[in-house]
Amino acid sequence: MNKLAFIFPGQGSQYVGMGKDLVHNYPIAKEVFEEASEALGFSLERYCFDGTMEELSQTEITQPAILTVSVAAFKVLTSETDLVPSLVAGHSLGEYSALVSAGVISLADAVRLVHKRGRFMQEAVEQNVGAMAAVYGMDKEIVREVCLSASKDGHEVVISSYNSPEQVVISGHRLAVEQAGGSLTGMGAKVIPLRVSAPFHCALMASAGERMRKELEGQVFGSFTYPVISNVTGRPYDRSDEIVQNLTDQITLPVLWSESMNYAVEHGISSVIELGPQTVLRNLMKQNAPDVHACSFGESKDLNAVQEVITKQQAAEPDKVLFIIRCLAIAVCTRNTNWDNEAYTKGVIEPYRKVQHMLEELESSGGQPTLDQMREALTMLQSVFTTKGTEKEEQQERFEQLQRETRTWELFPQLAEGILEAEPVVL
Repeated sequence: MNKLAFIFPGQGSQYVGMGKDLVHNYPIAKEVFEEASEALGFSLERYCFDGTMEELSQTEITQPAILTVSVAAFKVLTSETDLVPSLVAGHSLGEYSALVSAGVISLADAVRLVHKRGRFMQEAVEQNVGAMAAVYGMDKEIVREVCLSASKDGHEVVISSYNSPEQVVISGHRLAVEQAGGSLTGMGAKVIPLRVSAPFHCALMASAGERMRKELEGQVFGSFTYPVISNVTGRPYDRSDEIVQNLTDQITLPVLWSESMNYAVEHGISSVIELGPQTVLRNLMKQNAPDVHACSFGESKDLNAVQEVITKQQAAEPDKVLFIIRCLAIAVCTRNTNWDNEAYTKGVIEPYRKVQHMLEELESSGGQPTLDQMREALTMLQSVFTTKGTEKEEQQERFEQLQRETRTWELFPQLAEGILEAEPVVL
């Protein structure tokens, strides 16, 4: 299998000038910045392009700024290439970027949410009360034990991010973090204090989590275009109704990044592209899975580095399981104009549930769908289109999208022309 994942960076990757090259060279990136700035009511370009590092590092500015640059990079890459991920993931704040890329949250809603998220996290703890530090070269179980020993007298320190087998991050009350860091240094670990404005992903963020929950509960979420891995589970979301709880928990619970990347590799990911500023996640990927080809895209010059991924994807085999998944996803997100309940049940609900059950059995067994099963998914999708009254032009666009995302041109060569009756090609 030769599957691709897109990954999105979190806070700490910001730098003055980020996104400027993309906006200068690609109109679609400028459109992303304009939409984000309009939603926020202030210019992100000013902070990203012309501001100071001190201004850009204000948490409530940093978060929407990084998200906007990441989404701009995503939009540019997907408009300039035919690359489509089998799954996406983001580190902490980056999970919001991933959800935007998958069509679950609009860009405007996402920047408003993370702007508040940054403010809530900043206001949760008084300045200098908390601290964070990166720990290198020490087994995570030893780090956990040291954190437990250092947590006393009302001061707590915990592992806040499992980034790779070589690196974890600890977070909590400053005194506890400093004590744990000193102990770990004495044991041979390399400990680097992080320049952050608050201690993220620990119990000190509880008030921020509750305030964020209220914001998320008022949010409307769309369907997943492709799977998004949750930070708090290290697994893809099963349903949209998990989003509020997971994004709330994410503020106080550790980021399971290493586990997330292990999941990706176990499910066939052989290439990852980091979309956004800097190369933090690309470098971590080399620690988590050295055999995975990892590159980054945050400026126009980075397209050269992406070329190897493009070549690999063009030579990749059809993704048959993703074909079934995308048929179901397209069926859900296609607008309905038919309000005849009986016809809707027969033409949409019943065939959809049948294919959904088929996918569950395939995932349970770990098997690959047969061509007949893929055709059954196509027949379901055509039934949904017919019942919902989908225009022929939109149907053709959807079929072309399906084939592009799953590399099934050779299996169903006439599908892009809307011809479902043709027999599939046996490879």
